[in-house]
Amino acid sequence: MILDKLANAQRYYFLGPKFEKAFQYLTTTDFVTLAKGKYEIDGTDIFAIVNEYDTIDAAGEQMESHKKYIDIQYMVTGEELIGHDFLEQQMPSKAYDTEKDFMLFAEKPSFFTRLAAGSFAVFFPTDLHMPNLKVEASIPVKKIVIKVSV
Repeated sequence: MILDKLANAQRYYFLGPKFEKAFQYLTTTDFVTLAKGKYEIDGTDIFAIVNEYDTIDAAGEQMESHKKYIDIQYMVTGEELIGHDFLEQQMPSKAYDTEKDFMLFAEKPSFFTRLAAGSFAVFFPTDLHMPNLKVEASIPVKKIVIKVSV
């Protein structure tokens, strides 16, 4: 996983042309006025999902992982906690859904990160993550999730 500010996005271009294209999209798009929904960047290889929601309590939530796509999660407004762990020998509590590209894990996160406005996180298939969590109280956030095919 990678955690950084969008101002440093160019540091990650070395990850390949898909990442460069995804980060260029993030740095050149005005997300404040962009409506919720799915936006193609490069067909099914790279696309963005614009989300707006209220952060939630961690109780009852589970960590997730993906196989087909790497997540770049960018916080436009607000802030949230994201729980993390490394995918090692854990068994999924919800089997992998090939259409939705996710599986769930019941284990509690080993650590948490605060994702604030202007920051992003990259989650690879070996990174378990539990996003959307409230820091102290539930607040509205706007977050972009770029899906980059593996």
